[in-house]
Amino acid sequence: MSSWELALDSFFNLSVARDVLPTILKACWLTVYLSLFIIVTGIACGLALALLRAFGIRSVNFFIVLYADFFRTVPPLVLICLLYFGLPGAGLSISGFACAWLALSLILAAYSEESFWAGIAATNRGQWEAGRSTGLTKFQTLLHIILPQAAKVAIAPLTSRTIAIAKGTSYASVVAVPEILGAAQSELSVTYNATPLVMAAVAYCIIFIPVVAAGRYIEQRFQWSAR
Repeated sequence: MSSWELALDSFFNLSVARDVLPTILKACWLTVYLSLFIIVTGIACGLALALLRAFGIRSVNFFIVLYADFFRTVPPLVLICLLYFGLPGAGLSISGFACAWLALSLILAAYSEESFWAGIAATNRGQWEAGRSTGLTKFQTLLHIILPQAAKVAIAPLTSRTIAIAKGTSYASVVAVPEILGAAQSELSVTYNATPLVMAAVAYCIIFIPVVAAGRYIEQRFQWSAR
Protein backbone atom coordinates (compact mmCIF):
# COMPACT_ATOMS: atom_id res chain seq x y z
CA MET A 1 0.00 0.00 0.00
CA SER A 2 1.42 3.37 -1.06
CA SER A 3 1.68 6.32 1.32
CA TRP A 4 -1.20 8.01 -0.52
CA GLU A 5 -3.44 4.97 -0.15
CA LEU A 6 -2.44 4.65 3.49
CA ALA A 7 -3.40 8.29 4.12
CA LEU A 8 -6.77 7.78 2.43
CA ASP A 9 -7.40 4.65 4.47
CA SER A 10 -6.47 6.42 7.71
CA PHE A 11 -8.45 9.63 7.22
CA PHE A 12 -11.13 8.90 4.62
CA ASN A 13 -12.10 5.29 5.17
CA LEU A 14 -15.60 4.95 3.70
CA SER A 15 -16.36 1.76 5.57
CA VAL A 16 -15.52 3.36 8.91
CA ALA A 17 -17.42 6.52 7.96
CA ARG A 18 -20.55 4.50 7.18
CA ASP A 19 -20.38 2.68 10.51
CA VAL A 20 -19.87 5.77 12.69
CA LEU A 21 -22.20 8.14 10.81
CA PRO A 22 -25.25 7.48 13.06
CA THR A 23 -23.16 8.24 16.15
CA ILE A 24 -21.79 11.48 14.68
CA LEU A 25 -25.27 12.61 13.60
CA LYS A 26 -26.65 11.98 17.08
CA ALA A 27 -23.73 13.93 18.53
CA CYS A 28 -24.49 16.83 16.17
CA TRP A 29 -27.97 17.21 17.62
CA LEU A 30 -26.56 17.16 21.14
CA THR A 31 -23.98 19.82 20.20
CA VAL A 32 -26.63 22.08 18.68
CA TYR A 33 -28.88 21.63 21.71
CA LEU A 34 -26.07 22.39 24.14
CA SER A 35 -24.96 25.43 22.12
CA LEU A 36 -28.46 26.91 22.01
CA PHE A 37 -28.92 26.30 25.72
CA ILE A 38 -25.63 28.07 26.48
CA ILE A 39 -26.39 31.03 24.19
CA VAL A 40 -29.87 31.68 25.60
CA THR A 41 -28.76 31.35 29.23
CA GLY A 42 -25.53 33.32 28.84
CA ILE A 43 -26.98 36.28 26.95
CA ALA A 44 -30.05 36.50 29.19
CA CYS A 45 -27.95 36.49 32.38
CA GLY A 46 -25.46 38.97 30.92
CA LEU A 47 -28.24 41.35 29.92
CA ALA A 48 -29.80 41.11 33.38
CA LEU A 49 -26.46 41.92 35.02
CA ALA A 50 -25.87 44.90 32.71
CA LEU A 51 -29.33 46.30 33.46
CA LEU A 52 -28.74 45.85 37.17
CA ARG A 53 -25.37 47.57 36.88
CA ALA A 54 -27.02 50.56 35.18
CA PHE A 55 -28.76 51.47 38.44
CA GLY A 56 -25.40 52.47 39.89
CA ILE A 57 -25.56 50.65 43.22
CA ARG A 58 -21.89 50.61 44.22
CA SER A 59 -21.90 47.48 46.35
CA VAL A 60 -23.80 45.54 43.68
CA ASN A 61 -21.67 46.89 40.85
CA PHE A 62 -18.51 45.83 42.66
CA PHE A 63 -19.60 42.19 42.61
CA ILE A 64 -20.82 42.40 39.01
CA VAL A 65 -17.45 43.74 37.87
CA LEU A 66 -15.66 41.11 39.96
CA TYR A 67 -17.81 38.39 38.42
CA ALA A 68 -17.21 39.63 34.87
CA ASP A 69 -13.46 39.93 35.33
CA PHE A 70 -13.15 36.52 36.96
CA PHE A 71 -15.12 34.54 34.39
CA ARG A 72 -13.48 36.33 31.47
CA THR A 73 -10.13 35.27 32.89
CA VAL A 74 -10.74 31.60 33.73
CA PRO A 75 -10.20 29.23 30.75
CA PRO A 76 -13.41 27.34 29.86
CA LEU A 77 -11.76 23.93 30.12
CA VAL A 78 -10.46 24.68 33.61
CA LEU A 79 -13.90 25.80 34.78
CA ILE A 80 -15.63 22.74 33.33
CA CYS A 81 -13.15 20.40 35.03
CA LEU A 82 -13.40 22.35 38.28
CA LEU A 83 -17.18 21.96 38.36
CA TYR A 84 -17.18 18.33 37.26
CA PHE A 85 -14.40 17.05 39.49
CA GLY A 86 -14.61 19.59 42.31
CA LEU A 87 -18.31 19.73 43.13
CA PRO A 88 -18.54 16.06 44.21
CA GLY A 89 -16.05 16.90 46.96
CA ALA A 90 -18.54 19.46 48.25
CA GLY A 91 -21.37 16.95 48.20
CA LEU A 92 -22.77 18.08 44.84
CA SER A 93 -22.67 15.91 41.76
CA ILE A 94 -23.98 17.06 38.39
CA SER A 95 -23.72 15.56 34.94
CA GLY A 96 -21.05 16.44 32.41
CA PHE A 97 -23.70 18.09 30.23
CA ALA A 98 -24.81 20.31 33.11
CA CYS A 99 -21.20 21.20 33.95
CA ALA A 100 -20.46 22.22 30.36
CA TRP A 101 -23.69 24.22 30.13
CA LEU A 102 -23.11 25.97 33.47
CA ALA A 103 -19.43 26.76 32.87
CA LEU A 104 -19.84 28.11 29.33
CA SER A 105 -23.01 29.99 30.27
CA LEU A 106 -21.21 31.72 33.16
CA ILE A 107 -18.39 32.75 30.81
CA LEU A 108 -20.73 33.96 28.08
CA ALA A 109 -22.76 35.89 30.68
CA ALA A 110 -19.59 37.71 31.75
CA TYR A 111 -18.76 38.75 28.18
CA SER A 112 -22.40 39.61 27.47
CA GLU A 113 -22.59 41.82 30.54
CA GLU A 114 -19.50 43.75 29.47
CA SER A 115 -20.79 44.13 25.91
CA PHE A 116 -24.20 45.40 26.99
CA TRP A 117 -22.67 47.63 29.63
CA ALA A 118 -20.30 49.18 27.08
CA GLY A 119 -23.33 50.02 24.94
CA ILE A 120 -25.23 51.48 27.90
CA ALA A 121 -22.23 53.55 29.01
CA ALA A 122 -21.73 54.84 25.46
CA THR A 123 -25.27 56.23 25.28
CA ASN A 124 -25.46 60.01 25.58
CA ARG A 125 -26.49 61.20 29.04
CA GLY A 126 -29.08 63.42 27.43
CA GLN A 127 -31.05 60.31 26.43
CA TRP A 128 -31.57 59.51 30.10
CA GLU A 129 -32.68 63.06 30.86
CA ALA A 130 -35.03 63.12 27.87
CA GLY A 131 -36.68 59.89 28.97
CA ARG A 132 -37.11 61.04 32.55
CA SER A 133 -38.54 64.38 31.40
CA THR A 134 -41.41 62.57 29.65
CA GLY A 135 -42.44 60.94 32.93
CA LEU A 136 -40.78 57.57 32.43
CA THR A 137 -39.21 55.87 35.42
CA LYS A 138 -35.50 55.11 35.38
CA PHE A 139 -36.19 51.46 34.56
CA GLN A 140 -38.61 52.38 31.75
CA THR A 141 -36.07 54.83 30.33
CA LEU A 142 -33.41 52.16 30.48
CA LEU A 143 -35.61 49.52 28.88
CA HIS A 144 -37.29 51.55 26.13
CA ILE A 145 -34.74 54.24 25.24
CA ILE A 146 -31.25 53.29 26.38
CA LEU A 147 -31.22 49.53 25.77
CA PRO A 148 -32.21 49.64 22.05
CA GLN A 149 -29.35 52.06 21.39
CA ALA A 150 -26.93 50.07 23.54
CA ALA A 151 -27.78 46.87 21.67
CA LYS A 152 -26.51 48.38 18.42
CA VAL A 153 -23.12 49.01 20.04
CA ALA A 154 -23.02 45.64 21.79
CA ILE A 155 -24.14 43.39 18.96
CA ALA A 156 -20.84 43.19 17.05
CA PRO A 157 -18.53 42.09 19.91
CA LEU A 158 -21.31 40.01 21.45
CA THR A 159 -21.90 38.09 18.22
CA SER A 160 -18.23 37.17 17.85
CA ARG A 161 -17.92 36.13 21.48
CA THR A 162 -21.13 34.08 21.35
CA ILE A 163 -19.85 32.11 18.36
CA ALA A 164 -16.52 31.48 20.11
CA ILE A 165 -18.24 30.24 23.28
CA ALA A 166 -20.63 28.05 21.30
CA LYS A 167 -17.69 26.37 19.57
CA GLY A 168 -16.32 25.70 23.05
CA THR A 169 -18.86 22.89 23.41
CA SER A 170 -16.01 20.66 22.25
CA TYR A 171 -14.54 21.05 25.75
CA ALA A 172 -17.47 18.99 27.03
CA SER A 173 -15.81 15.87 25.64
CA VAL A 174 -13.38 16.04 28.59
CA VAL A 175 -16.23 15.31 31.00
CA ALA A 176 -17.67 12.44 28.95
CA VAL A 177 -20.37 14.38 27.13
CA PRO A 178 -20.97 12.62 23.78
CA GLU A 179 -21.02 15.78 21.67
CA ILE A 180 -19.28 15.75 18.29
CA LEU A 181 -15.67 15.61 19.49
CA GLY A 182 -16.49 13.22 22.33
CA ALA A 183 -18.32 10.87 19.98
CA ALA A 184 -15.48 11.03 17.44
CA GLN A 185 -12.87 10.25 20.09
CA SER A 186 -14.94 7.33 21.32
CA GLU A 187 -15.21 5.90 17.82
CA LEU A 188 -11.50 6.50 17.25
CA SER A 189 -10.68 4.33 20.26
CA VAL A 190 -12.79 1.53 18.74
CA THR A 191 -11.81 1.75 15.08
CA TYR A 192 -8.19 2.90 15.50
CA ASN A 193 -8.84 5.09 12.47
CA ALA A 194 -8.82 8.90 12.18
CA THR A 195 -11.87 9.03 9.93
CA PRO A 196 -14.25 9.83 12.83
CA LEU A 197 -12.15 12.92 13.66
CA VAL A 198 -12.33 14.06 10.04
CA MET A 199 -16.10 13.59 10.15
CA ALA A 200 -16.19 15.61 13.38
CA ALA A 201 -14.31 18.46 11.70
CA VAL A 202 -16.75 18.39 8.78
CA ALA A 203 -19.69 18.35 11.18
CA TYR A 204 -18.39 21.40 13.03
CA CYS A 205 -17.98 23.22 9.71
CA ILE A 206 -21.52 22.34 8.62
CA ILE A 207 -22.96 23.59 11.92
CA PHE A 208 -20.88 26.70 12.49
CA ILE A 209 -20.14 28.10 9.02
CA PRO A 210 -23.79 29.25 8.65
CA VAL A 211 -23.63 30.63 12.19
CA VAL A 212 -20.45 32.57 11.41
CA ALA A 213 -21.98 33.88 8.18
CA ALA A 214 -25.11 34.96 10.03
CA GLY A 215 -22.96 36.61 12.68
CA ARG A 216 -21.04 38.56 10.04
CA TYR A 217 -24.30 39.73 8.48
CA ILE A 218 -25.67 40.84 11.86
CA GLU A 219 -22.44 42.69 12.70
CA GLN A 220 -22.42 44.54 9.38
CA ARG A 221 -26.10 45.42 9.59
CA PHE A 222 -25.92 46.81 13.13
CA GLN A 223 -22.65 48.63 12.48
CA TRP A 224 -24.29 50.34 9.52
CA SER A 225 -27.47 51.23 11.44
CA ALA A 226 -25.41 52.58 14.35
CA ARG A 227 -23.79 55.24 12.16
